[in-house]
Amino acid sequence: MLKIILPTIMLLPTALLSPQKFLWTNTTAYSLLIAFLSLQWSAPTYYPLKNSTQWTGIDQISSPLLILSCWLLPLMMLASQNHIQHEPLTRKRTFITTLIAIQPLIILAFSTTELMLFYISFEATLIPTLILITRWGNQPERLSAGIYLLFYTLISSLPLLVTILYLHTQIGTLHLTMLKLTHPTPMTSWTHLLSSLALLMAFMVKAPLYGLHLWLPKAHVEAPIAGSMLLAALLLKLGGYGIMRVTILTGPISNHLHYPFLALALWGALMTSSICLRQTDLKSLIAYSSVSHMGLVIAASMIQTHWSFSGAMILMISHGLTSSMLFCLANTNYERTHSRILLLTRGLQPLLPLMAIWWLLANLTNMALPPTTNLMAELTIMIALFNWSTPTILLTGAATFLTASYTLFMLLTTQRGTLPNHITSVQNSNTREHLLMTLHTIPMLLLILKPEIISGFPL
Repeated sequence: MLKIILPTIMLLPTALLSPQKFLWTNTTAYSLLIAFLSLQWSAPTYYPLKNSTQWTGIDQISSPLLILSCWLLPLMMLASQNHIQHEPLTRKRTFITTLIAIQPLIILAFSTTELMLFYISFEATLIPTLILITRWGNQPERLSAGIYLLFYTLISSLPLLVTILYLHTQIGTLHLTMLKLTHPTPMTSWTHLLSSLALLMAFMVKAPLYGLHLWLPKAHVEAPIAGSMLLAALLLKLGGYGIMRVTILTGPISNHLHYPFLALALWGALMTSSICLRQTDLKSLIAYSSVSHMGLVIAASMIQTHWSFSGAMILMISHGLTSSMLFCLANTNYERTHSRILLLTRGLQPLLPLMAIWWLLANLTNMALPPTTNLMAELTIMIALFNWSTPTILLTGAATFLTASYTLFMLLTTQRGTLPNHITSVQNSNTREHLLMTLHTIPMLLLILKPEIISGFPL
């Protein structure tokens, strides 16, 4: 554990002290090295927790997410080189430092076995994200987006803090391994209901559940590319991970809590997919698509079966890679045309033919085409939901149909059609962007060969 956290913290002096010429080279190469080191966590474990200090431990639920968060740091740095390049050196250093500061916090949040520490790191990831959005966003609306993000997260997570403290007074410990051993304390029914609701609510906002998702499109649209990748690939997964951890903890949830959340999640998957069909803004479209995917994750982790947990786990990882790649592609378009409106950036295939391949690949994985882990995840989740209640097949089926249609709509509008008249000269796609897309695609295609790594089961 420490052999990843300490190098990650030592990235800070690297970013602050590297000479200007080697700033990007040093930080990116070093973080890639850490990412390769973190692959050791994917080794199978037969114990509930492995290489744990007193307050951290890694099991099958957290190890894929940890590897994903380590993997994405170099990719975020690669992606943001272009739009930071004209800024003064101190600002570049601040930007890289902000990116690196999030990393140990996310690693802590995913690997901690103590609820209070989990809460602290869960909240602490908010601060660097806010700095990224409100300082390096592209438009003046970024301030309102930052306020949305801050207030949604804070208002939802204060009840979580109160409930964690209440649990501590009831049980006397907040250690996850100890909580599994203690007998559930007999609470009155409405206390139990309220505490489970408060525990779930913070993660529902983070994940986002449909109805509590309004901060997400705003934050995504206004954030710089690194902020978008971070939000889509890691911070939404904190919500899903929290739900999986807490539902195991509180025992079987009462049906009063089950039904509204499940109904909202599945209905939300349907609604956000249909909202995507009417989007004019490319980044907003990708943001809404991630709401619909995370709706499936929420629905799966609410019914608490082995199959559904495994499906939710695989979907979280594959969605992290796919949506991050889509944001990178949207950003390459934005850097060339300086517009996110779909009508103004259409017909780019003849101009950037190599980028069209990456667009096709990313969109096919987003649609869950057969050789991808997205398909495996969606099928697992659908079967688990169908087994739990038959009519859900209508909702999930309609959601996948709509997903395919808006993805094809996005692909056709960006790549096909007549070129708008105002685009006269476009900068070529460069090696850095191709490397970035390759590093997103390789894990996506390789994971299907051994999906047990990310399925959340002891192998």
